[in-house]
Amino acid sequence: MLPDDISETVRRALAEDIGPGDLTANLIPADRRVTAEVISRDEAILCGRAWFDEVFRQIDGDIRITWQVRDGDAIRAGQVLCRIQGPARGVLTGERTALNFLQTLSGTATRTHAYVEAVRGTPATILDTRKTLPGLRTAQKYAVKCGGGQNHRMGLFDGILLKENHITALGSIATAVHNAKTRGTANVPVEIEVENLDQVREAVAAGADHLLLDNFDLSDLKTAVAECGGKIKLEASGNITLDNIRAVAETGVDYISIGDLTKNVTATDLSLRITD
Repeated sequence: MLPDDISETVRRALAEDIGPGDLTANLIPADRRVTAEVISRDEAILCGRAWFDEVFRQIDGDIRITWQVRDGDAIRAGQVLCRIQGPARGVLTGERTALNFLQTLSGTATRTHAYVEAVRGTPATILDTRKTLPGLRTAQKYAVKCGGGQNHRMGLFDGILLKENHITALGSIATAVHNAKTRGTANVPVEIEVENLDQVREAVAAGADHLLLDNFDLSDLKTAVAECGGKIKLEASGNITLDNIRAVAETGVDYISIGDLTKNVTATDLSLRITD
């Protein structure tokens, strides 16, 4: 499902770019109409149509966009993604903001797809994190799903994850789990970040529902999987790359969470060109 904050996200982006008015586009006669195409310069996974469309909807309701591809589709270099028709001023004013959304979200989806493909055939599911670009949390998490990954919690409000600093502040893993179980929101699983096998055993004994295995080597990941025996969900995280993720997945962990999906985005190279 699309996020429900697209309109507001686009509104803020347009205000940032246009301010009190587009000084350059206003040099063009108001009655000049154009046809334009968006072309990909890269192979990628497309994402961001709704944000792209919303940009032009807010600028000028007379602009019409005809798409050739859908979110989640693989696109190739040189491929025409959509055609745009309407007043030249509106098309040019919205060009950069619309492309910023489309290329950033396509970059997120494409990077996610690479990780998903790298673990194909293993039991591991690729998860995102909260390491998202400010203001684009819901958009990037949508892009992760377009790339074949799954979402971890959206924010601090819909999941309990007790990390190292929480545990330090509370005094121990046992206390952290106890507080989460007795004071936390009902029916919300309690996830604990652990840094070694002793902490795995302590968290399991305390009644945690889900363990985040932070920066475990492959040997310790395998040991954790063997000891937990499917009784508790295990999530590997920390220093995961495309070079090592297959080996991590083959240890048998349930999930692999990767900040790289959303924080180190290489935007897909897209171009808008007026054709008529």
